[in-house]
Amino acid sequence: MIVLKLLNSQEMREIDYQAINDFGIPSIVLMENAGIKTVELIKELLPGREGKKVVVLAGKGNNGGDGLVIARHLINTGIEVETFLMAFPDEISHDSFINYKVLERISSKIYQLLGEEDLGQLMLSLLSADLVVDAIYGNGFHGSINDFEARVVQMVNCSNLPVVAVDVPSGVEADTGKVNGQAIKASYTVSFALPKLGLILEPGRDFTGILKVVDISIPQVLLKDKNLKKNLIDEELIKPLIKPRLPESHKGSYGHVLVIGGSPGLTGAVIMTAYSSLRIGAGLVTAALPESLLSIVDSQLIEVMTAPLMENQQGFISLEALPAIENLLGTASVCVIGPGMSGYPEGNAVIRFVLERSGIPLVIDADGLNALQGDTEILQGRQVPIVLTPHPGEMARLTGKSIEEIQSNRLEVAARYSQEWGVSLVLKGNKTVIADPTGNIYINITGNPGMATAGSGDVLCGMITGLIAQGLKPQEAAMAAVYFHGRAGDLCKKDKGERGIVAGDLIEAIPDIISSFE
Repeated sequence: MIVLKLLNSQEMREIDYQAINDFGIPSIVLMENAGIKTVELIKELLPGREGKKVVVLAGKGNNGGDGLVIARHLINTGIEVETFLMAFPDEISHDSFINYKVLERISSKIYQLLGEEDLGQLMLSLLSADLVVDAIYGNGFHGSINDFEARVVQMVNCSNLPVVAVDVPSGVEADTGKVNGQAIKASYTVSFALPKLGLILEPGRDFTGILKVVDISIPQVLLKDKNLKKNLIDEELIKPLIKPRLPESHKGSYGHVLVIGGSPGLTGAVIMTAYSSLRIGAGLVTAALPESLLSIVDSQLIEVMTAPLMENQQGFISLEALPAIENLLGTASVCVIGPGMSGYPEGNAVIRFVLERSGIPLVIDADGLNALQGDTEILQGRQVPIVLTPHPGEMARLTGKSIEEIQSNRLEVAARYSQEWGVSLVLKGNKTVIADPTGNIYINITGNPGMATAGSGDVLCGMITGLIAQGLKPQEAAMAAVYFHGRAGDLCKKDKGERGIVAGDLIEAIPDIISSFE
C-alpha cells in the first residue's frame, strides 16, 4: 500500500532537523526549494504573467523566508511583486535574513507592516493586486494571532483575491486545525514534504482551499518512517486492496457474513447491514434475528438467508438462542453483532457469549457497543480480530468521557482505546478516524453532511463486514469501507443533494464506487 503520512508540527521539525543534520542538506536549500515549488503553482494561476501583480506577506520566521524566496523568483519571471515584511529585518531568522538582503538588492518594493500606519499601503497594494501570498506563519503556529495581524488577515480575506498559503494558512493550528479568532482563507495551500494534520481536520480544512503537497528534496526515507503513525486514507491507499475476481471463483470464495441483531421496530438496521454486505461483494449473508421478525427480512431481501433465533416475551433475542448462535458462528467467515438489537439485560449476555465463543472476526456495532459499557475489559486478550464502530455518543458511553472530550481529541482518544482494548476502532463522524492496536491512525476525508441520516452507520457496518468476508484484514476492511462509504455519499450528493440522501441511496451507490476501482 502507498501510505501518505500526516504530520504534526513537532514531527515536521524533527524531519527538517534530520534532513539538515544527518543528511547534510543546508536549511537554506530547503527554503529555496519551498519557494520555487510555490512559484510553480503561482505561475499556473497567473498565465500571461506580464502586467500581473502579487502581494507577499512575510513573517519573521522561516515561513516568511519562504515568502522572500517566492518574491524573488516571481520578480525574475516578470511579475510585479510588493513584499510586506511583518517584522524588523534584525528580528527575522538567519536564512530569512539572507534572502531578505538578496531581495533588497533587486526590489525597491519592500514595505514594513508593523502597525496601523502601515495598513494604508497594504490596502493600496491589494486594490491593484492579482494574487496574495500568505507567508506570515507556518507549521509551528498555535494559539491565536494578535489584534494587528487579525486586521491584516481581515483585509486579505475581504479583498476577494486568490490567496496561496505557504505550508499552513496563517491562523490555523498545524496540529489540530483549530482556528482561534482570525485566519487566512486560502484558495490554495502548498504544503511541504507531507500534509500537516491541521490541513485535513476541521475547521482548518475549510481555510486550506485546494491542497498541493510538494517535494522540497527531503529524503524519502524520512517521510516513510514507521514511527510516523498518522495516515491519510486516499485512493492510492485503497486501490491495492481491491483485487480482481478470478474466473473460477464461486460464492464460497467471497466469504459468509453472519449478521446478529434486530428487535421489534428495528429490523431495518439488520436489513441495511446485510444488504450492504452483499452489495460490496460478500458471497453469502445470513441474518439471524428473533423468529417473529423473519418474515419482514424475508420480504425485503430475497438474496439474504435468514436464521430464526428464540426470543423472549418482548420479542428480543433470548438466552435460549445461544446454542443456535454458536452453530451459526461455526459456519460463517465473519460476524457482526448489534444492529437493531436494542438494549436489554439478556442482550448484554448474548453479546458477551459471542465475544467469548467466536472463532471468526467480529464487528461490534450499535447496541452491541452499548452492551460493553462498563465492561470493556472483556475485549482484551481475545483471540480473534475485533472491530468496534462507535459514533461519538457511543464512544462517550464506552469510555466514560463526555462527547465534547471525545470530539475535541478524536485522534488521541481513538489511538488510546484501540491499543488499550486491542481492537480496530472506527470512530465515526466528520473525518472518521480509524485506529489499530499498533498505534497507527488513519483519517478519512470522503463524505459529506448529507450522510447524517438514519441507517448510514448500519450501511458502513455491513460494508466493513463484507470486505472482511472477502479476505481483507479487519483494519484494511475498515479503511476501505470508510473510504467507499464516503465516496458513495459524495456520489449521492450530486444526484440528490445533501438533504435528500437516505441510507438506501448509499447502498445502491456501492457498486458504482467499487467498479471504478476494478
